[in-house]
Amino acid sequence: MTKIAIFDYGAGNIFSLKNALEKQNATVEVQTKVDMLKGYDGIFLPGVGNFDPAIQSINRDSVDFLDIVGDTPVFGICLGMEMFFDKSQEGKEEGLGIINGDVIVLPDTLKVPHMGWNALEIKKENKILEGVENGSWVYFVHSYRANPTTQDVIVAESDYDVKVPAIVQKDNYFGTQFHPEKSGDVGALMLKNFLRECKK
Repeated sequence: MTKIAIFDYGAGNIFSLKNALEKQNATVEVQTKVDMLKGYDGIFLPGVGNFDPAIQSINRDSVDFLDIVGDTPVFGICLGMEMFFDKSQEGKEEGLGIINGDVIVLPDTLKVPHMGWNALEIKKENKILEGVENGSWVYFVHSYRANPTTQDVIVAESDYDVKVPAIVQKDNYFGTQFHPEKSGDVGALMLKNFLRECKK
């Protein structure tokens, strides 16, 4: 059994993610302290909450998140992915700085938040996309988008009048702007692929 931790910022319901992972036969535990994230096969930063309180919860215990995580695979969803970057227009706190760039608000010419299904434009092969077809539909709920310094971290985009980085990856950090746990069979396949990486 793959042992997975979901880091809970205390901001919302993470039941749907826990449920989706358990359907893939993962053992899932919810943790609220960074120093409790050691010893897992994989870690999820879920997509619920606001940037500053989430970052503050990661930094609260004066323990370095990156040191604790080491080379453990990490999957960031929506806000969880946005925290990989240097900063966000949603808050004033510094991000984790795993990926260079910032997170910017969607243009006010669009309906914000963006809620609904959009197609993936796959830019390059990736371990979590094995078996996922280009043009597959996934479910978004967001008001911000990643703006990386270099394009090489972008695995897939989605078109919402602006190009939105939908999947990013750097080293052992995988992130999706959409919610795989709410994206039907396509999202379930990505979670399954990630869990396979956690077993290696």
